[in-house]
Amino acid sequence: MLASWYDEQGPAADVLRVGELPDPTPGPGEVRVRVAVSGINPGDTKKRRGWLGSSMPYPRVVPHSDAAGVVDAVGDGVDARRVGQRVWVYGAQSYRPFGTAAQYTVVPDHQAVPLPDHLGDELGASLGIPEITAHRTVFADGPVDGQLVLVHGVLGGVGSLAAQLARWAGATVIATVRRTADLDRVDPAVVSHAVALDTDDPAAAIRAHAPRGVDRIIEVALSDNADLDNADLDNAVAANEAVIAAYATRADRTELPFWPLLFNNVTLRLFGSDDFPVEAKRQAARDLTAAAAVGALTVEVGDRFPLADIAKAHDRVDTGGRGRVLLTVPQ
Repeated sequence: MLASWYDEQGPAADVLRVGELPDPTPGPGEVRVRVAVSGINPGDTKKRRGWLGSSMPYPRVVPHSDAAGVVDAVGDGVDARRVGQRVWVYGAQSYRPFGTAAQYTVVPDHQAVPLPDHLGDELGASLGIPEITAHRTVFADGPVDGQLVLVHGVLGGVGSLAAQLARWAGATVIATVRRTADLDRVDPAVVSHAVALDTDDPAAAIRAHAPRGVDRIIEVALSDNADLDNADLDNAVAANEAVIAAYATRADRTELPFWPLLFNNVTLRLFGSDDFPVEAKRQAARDLTAAAAVGALTVEVGDRFPLADIAKAHDRVDTGGRGRVLLTVPQ
């Protein structure tokens, strides 16, 4: 099969290779998927470059965890009727050496999720790590129907999905963007009220729409919004017994206003997607598919690259920008 891989960590152009590798064979409880589109996440490029001192987990890594494609073979114990089924894949390279940057990938049966026929491969390849992370931040502490949910960074990959999922589940969504100029980009069908963080008093602006405080805070920059040096924004807008669900921070060692959070009985929950409970991932997969099927979940696609240009695709992810970056895999 045609695939991309790296045998050492480093810059994309230096370590990523494209060529032929043996076709994988599904083992017991596994399926093989013929990949049409592979989704790239920041976590994929961080693994490749050795972020935070991480080392090579395997002698060779075929990167990427997300994809859309068709099941073309099954292992023992898997219903043979799955062959020919369109699916979206998550976690292909989570604690496994060979991901989806290849014509074929092998995953446990439940990690190849049926993809409704009316949904495209681009969306399917985007229903993976960011979406499961978004789902977990919204629902890890129970239903949100009737609650006020604040989503920071709502224009980002996880933030936009968290807002859509919260709205789909019956919450009222308040959201923040970094700049006033970005307010016009917020979808009013999803977000009831949007606040720019470059205003004089964003906490007061949020409280104007949530006088008793918000019940959940989906946090992309914990070091910015929970730090006393930044006016303790999260605690200032949190209701008593609110949950701050954080999946990212800008400072590796984030300072927190312990006593204000304690007196407000705030729960701080941190999320690392590779290690979510298996059943939580499976529930997320069911909900994501259901929401997407009824049009309640959309993903902005940025650039698409052919597999041969995987190094350029990784560089595009590392430099940032709008939309999901995808690889088209030749059939």
